[in-house]
Amino acid sequence: MYIYSFEKLQVWNEAKEFTKEIYKITSHFPGSEKFELTSQLRRASVSICSNIAEGSARKTDKDKAHFTTISFSSAVEILNQLIIAKELSFLSEDDYLTCRFQIESITNKLNALRKHQNIKSTNNQINKAG
Repeated sequence: MYIYSFEKLQVWNEAKEFTKEIYKITSHFPGSEKFELTSQLRRASVSICSNIAEGSARKTDKDKAHFTTISFSSAVEILNQLIIAKELSFLSEDDYLTCRFQIESITNKLNALRKHQNIKSTNNQINKAG
């Protein structure tokens, strides 16, 4: 079976595992939140790994970096929603801290990936001009 490039990325694997954690945690949220915070958190978590995957299929490094930025933005969106969920007592302190550490790890890796993509993009532009 062919392994796509995104499947080899540690950050994609972490984001995928984080998505499963979000689904597990939100399954305990109140039913009244099914179409609110639960839905928002789940969609944003899927967005992280989906945009990593989609970006990996883009032709230019500039395009790839754009999708990495979208993934990063989704991770920050989740952090905001987790803070709200914790303050509403939908989320335990332990689950909140676990997720927060996972987000920190994912965003650090996304920053490194984006930096690498931007450097490659700049180098490609220099090589084309030279």
